[in-house]
Amino acid sequence: MVHDAKRIQVSLADGRRFPAHTIGDDPATDLAVIRIGLPSNDAPHLVAAPLGDSQRLRVGQLAIAIGNPYGFQYTVTAGVVSALGRSLRSYSGRLIEDVIQTDASLNPGNSGGPLVDLAGQVIGINTAIITGSRGYEGVGFALPSNTAITVYNQLISNGRVTRGSIGVRFEEDLSTNPITLKSLGAANGVVIEDIEPGSPA
Repeated sequence: MVHDAKRIQVSLADGRRFPAHTIGDDPATDLAVIRIGLPSNDAPHLVAAPLGDSQRLRVGQLAIAIGNPYGFQYTVTAGVVSALGRSLRSYSGRLIEDVIQTDASLNPGNSGGPLVDLAGQVIGINTAIITGSRGYEGVGFALPSNTAITVYNQLISNGRVTRGSIGVRFEEDLSTNPITLKSLGAANGVVIEDIEPGSPA
């Protein structure tokens, strides 16, 4: 995490190390944009990983996760996209929508690493795992590349991400529960779980 970090250093695969500074960060998605090097000491010859279109993903598609699990640098694991459109609560409490679920082996240290397709395009940013009493349960989550692009563009432009909010948190979409809707005499709706104090709601 780089939020409120006093010093950031980036280590590259070729052994070079550079100082970096934060352009902007978004705790709601656990993403940040940092600049490697300083104006007087830029990091030359870096190649950006191509970003894919996460809207084109399909369940069953092969996915490769890259990261540093448990401090083992440049580890690659493979799996499949096991589900799409999941919701995940971020550390800030905000609900992240359209999250990618994968069974690629993710462990502490994979967070922030890329999830790539077989063409080498980044389709997601690994962000969370589900653990049980026996440790890793084979369920990992990645922020979609399209969401990352939206966050990136706002951080580059404004240094922060602006979102509209009415202050309501809901958990269940009643459109999947026709019996409840019928008893309420409604065509659709949601179950409101919480209202944020001082919000427009």
